[in-house]
Amino acid sequence: MVINPQFDYADIFSERLAAVRVGDKDTGKWGYIDKHGKMLINPQFDRVSMFKEGLAAVRIGDENTGKWGYIDKQGKMVINPQFDSASTFNDGLGAIRIGDRETGKWGYIDKQGNMVIKPLFDSASTFAEGLGAVGIKSVEGYVDKQGKVAINPQFEMTDRFSEGLAAVIIGDYKTGKWGYIDSQGKVIIDPQFDFGGTFHEGLSGVKIGDDKKGKWGYIDKQGKMVISLQFDFAGIFSEGLAFVCYGDNNTGKWGYIDNRGKIVIIPQFSRAGLFNEGLAAVRIGDEKTGRWGYIDKQGKMAINPQFEMTERFSEGLAAVRIGDKWGYISR
Repeated sequence: MVINPQFDYADIFSERLAAVRVGDKDTGKWGYIDKHGKMLINPQFDRVSMFKEGLAAVRIGDENTGKWGYIDKQGKMVINPQFDSASTFNDGLGAIRIGDRETGKWGYIDKQGNMVIKPLFDSASTFAEGLGAVGIKSVEGYVDKQGKVAINPQFEMTDRFSEGLAAVIIGDYKTGKWGYIDSQGKVIIDPQFDFGGTFHEGLSGVKIGDDKKGKWGYIDKQGKMVISLQFDFAGIFSEGLAFVCYGDNNTGKWGYIDNRGKIVIIPQFSRAGLFNEGLAAVRIGDEKTGRWGYIDKQGKMAINPQFEMTERFSEGLAAVRIGDKWGYISR
């Protein structure tokens, strides 16, 4: 335990700073600590994001009337609070909303706060691989960093681009299927899945079937099913392994497979997270009385189950909760 449990919530470290909350989720305030636990930016914000590309989005005021702006790592407000919602920066741009959830419009700003892409969209996501997913009325497409429509809005739902491909729903939301497009909007993998995930390490989890009886497997970038449909849930690959579940979310068991589909850590946990920095958080026991610990890639318990909740390791530290307070442990 390198930072003693003292916070009411704690996020992962990003760019050597972590967001922490002092007080309850409704009235508490957020600030940022360094890796020694020193409060570098005093708790003063009502909502925050992690730091990305040197800036963090922060909200001053409540959910209905508060405004979002951006601070730098010294806590200086470099983009004044003026937005009704704001995302982290990615690819040099941040998605912002002007107006309420129902009628407001989304656009993009640069790190100086200049409106690079005018608020014209009903929804917008962070940029990934040079494209941002945007929605106009009931369909979604993609814009480039100049705001030019790169892929016409035509999909019922979209995911961000990863490893050159993005999952999209073609057809009605209820009856349509997920497939994959490239950055030119060409369908590379035909719509055939009831859910399509994001590609990581060359593979993407996909599901065929409904919520109760559907099964998950993994496809490669050519759309070939390389790990057969057999899991009740399947996560993304990270550091060569992916967590999978046999059985329902409440009573099923979670383990890990490699990229050939071989079970390398026997399903035995009641919950499991992705591997980061060589360790993965797992829970033994039910949601109320179970405890979280961390395993290594051989499935050995590296940090004994003792925490009520955990976050993944990032920059050498992981946020953990003991009782009702959060602190940080080292690997």
